[in-house]
Amino acid sequence: MQSWIPACAGMTEQEAGMTEQGSEITERAMLDRIKASLPSLAPAEQRVGRLVLTDPRSFAKLPVSELADRAHVSKPTVVRFCRSVGYDGLSDFKLKLAGSVSEGVPFIHRSVDADDKTNDIMVKVIDNTVAAFLKYRNDASSAAIERAVNALVAAYRDRKRIEFFGVGNSGVVAQDAQHKFFRLGVHTIAYSDGHMQVMSASVLGAGDCVVVISNSGRTRDLMDACDIARKNGATTIVITASGSPLASAGHIHLAADHPEGFDRYSPMVSRLLHLMIIDILATCVALRIGGETLQPLLREMKNNLRSKRYT
Repeated sequence: MQSWIPACAGMTEQEAGMTEQGSEITERAMLDRIKASLPSLAPAEQRVGRLVLTDPRSFAKLPVSELADRAHVSKPTVVRFCRSVGYDGLSDFKLKLAGSVSEGVPFIHRSVDADDKTNDIMVKVIDNTVAAFLKYRNDASSAAIERAVNALVAAYRDRKRIEFFGVGNSGVVAQDAQHKFFRLGVHTIAYSDGHMQVMSASVLGAGDCVVVISNSGRTRDLMDACDIARKNGATTIVITASGSPLASAGHIHLAADHPEGFDRYSPMVSRLLHLMIIDILATCVALRIGGETLQPLLREMKNNLRSKRYT
């Protein structure tokens, strides 16, 4: 990744050192994992692993044909290696390898202080957000996202309900999700009131989907609604922190982990992270629905909105 992120702007020397150290630790952890896996791999896959360890940056950039030639293996062997060390395939492996070896990206959480100048605040807020996004890119389970997309698409095709639950700050994210999905022709609604969530969960059934969004994963109203929806046969997708009670309450957990404490007065990084996950889901669902179905709908919607704008 290009080092366009002002990672060291406004930092003390100690903070800059911590950033560099955090990047090195992330890279070393991934490479150590590969090195530890080598003895259990087939000889051909071991050659691919040694190629990664020798020059990880080049490996992340080169096409599969070039990688296969350099390791003296077939192209399918390169893909098998990536899966053998715990990744979904070559694209997933290269994406996370590129993130782990990138330079100039802050991997520490830098809190805003009361005496910070405007420029310091700007840099810290941006750095915290970028770091959280890159961490999510490297850590996210594409398998879990795939399961969530499949459930949402199935609900859409069977004309079942898709609902979004969130309270407080997460309620705003739920409203944003509802806005994105209803534009795709999905029968959907968002609730941020605990009583309405419980009432709605009570009438959901098999084939319906509910997406529960929570920063802390400990909100009682959301836990109650999730439990009711699940007991009634609806598929429950939870977007929340790992290790929280809500994380284990749903059928599908989309982990949203970040360094921001859930007791902050005004969550920032968590909200943006949740919005990004919703964007990923909406984009995947839109592509599954297909342009032939969506394009006429979106064109009609755009035409009907023209009268609402000044020319």
